[in-house]
Amino acid sequence: MPRYALLVEYDGAGFLGWQRQETGLSVQQVLEEAAAPLTPHDPVVAVAAGRTDAGVHAEAQVAHLDLAREIDPRRLREAVNFHLGTHRVSVVQAARAPDDFHARFSAIGRAYRYDILDRRARPALLAGRVWHVKRRLDAGAMQAAAALLVGRHDFTSFRAAACQAASPVKTLDRLDVVREGDLVRVFAEARSFLHHQVRNLVGTLKLVGEGRWTPADVAAALAARDRSAAGPTAPPEGLTLTAVRYPADPFAR
Repeated sequence: MPRYALLVEYDGAGFLGWQRQETGLSVQQVLEEAAAPLTPHDPVVAVAAGRTDAGVHAEAQVAHLDLAREIDPRRLREAVNFHLGTHRVSVVQAARAPDDFHARFSAIGRAYRYDILDRRARPALLAGRVWHVKRRLDAGAMQAAAALLVGRHDFTSFRAAACQAASPVKTLDRLDVVREGDLVRVFAEARSFLHHQVRNLVGTLKLVGEGRWTPADVAAALAARDRSAAGPTAPPEGLTLTAVRYPADPFAR
């Protein structure tokens, strides 16, 4: 069966995350249902590079699916987008992928951005896309703390209790805090992340931005290897999957 790679963007609001659930709507479900008319006698299974949580967005999620017949990738993109209807999910690109390509296991890097709006006035245009914090944060202090977390560490303190990863040890390639006007943007890159890792990192960095913690407190939380030693989990709506990297770009051809 020919395999196709899809570059997908979606607004996570209203979805229970990427993965199919017994009850409630998921991005995986609507994408599979949109592709189903192309192969009505064979089930379609979409596999994603990252199983984003409820409320988390994606600018560049990558998924693959196998179809029972060959189809022009452009036609595949248009057909799936047509059947997605009013769902806030869009296939930006589609490409014929090598048979051994796997959206999740072939990936060598993932990038996320977390946006905090730190102003008194509530968001209107950015509602549902940022964590609204009413006090001004010290982005410089947050960056100083973030620098201490880059590298290979045991991230138990920033791991969700339900995380199923075999090991809490991860290599964080990038964790940068940048101010853009009233937005504080946190950029995180790694080969892979633990469950809730980025949101737990951001929740902890916010404490530094508020002046309640110092960068040394963040280092101590990391060393503690205890989830209760770190800060709270940031809400999902500020988090966006921005890129997935592969040894060879499946959409370059």
